[in-house]
Amino acid sequence: MGASVVPPPKELRRLNVGCGRMAIPGWVNLDIAALPGVDVVADIERCAEAGLPFAADAFDGFLMSHVVEHIRNVLPLMTELHRIARPGASLMIRVPFGGSDDAWEDPTHVRPYFLNSFGYFSQPFYWRADYGYRGDWQPERITLRIAAALVDGLTPQAVMEKVQTGRNVVREMVAELVAVKPVRAADAALQRAPRYIIDRIAPPATSPGSPG
Repeated sequence: MGASVVPPPKELRRLNVGCGRMAIPGWVNLDIAALPGVDVVADIERCAEAGLPFAADAFDGFLMSHVVEHIRNVLPLMTELHRIARPGASLMIRVPFGGSDDAWEDPTHVRPYFLNSFGYFSQPFYWRADYGYRGDWQPERITLRIAAALVDGLTPQAVMEKVQTGRNVVREMVAELVAVKPVRAADAALQRAPRYIIDRIAPPATSPGSPG
């Protein structure tokens, strides 16, 4: 009997959603405009009508970097991403924190995001009502990027209180979610909080000629 053939490892496929000018080599780069590096042109705002041009269970990983705050119809988008995600696929969302000027001052931003916002991309958060959302993304980790000078010496509890009540404390929020398949029930008992991480960052370097 001949030796069995071991199949090659499954190729990872990753989708850069709304990549704009920030295409990533080796990823499938999707945007509404046919910019340099864009592989697929599609309107992610129209997922309720048109969907995305990919088969189910097509991707292992997704990135949305400063995209989701621009989207009005976010639940159809998250449903479509869930459809084309393989079970256990990862999704990283980078977004301004709702308590920062950055979340509000850009006129193309349509919605702010806070610590609990990502829970609504899972099924268990809809235990009280059915709005037709059929995705299920479990938030696993949320990283808050904060200027070190604002929180040095504070306890984790004090830092979180400052995040929740202060303004312009968080520079950026990074959420890491995992696709749950099959979807869970809309049951509050199944809700699971993500892990919160504080990333203390140094202030940006002063560029030549700028005020100190």
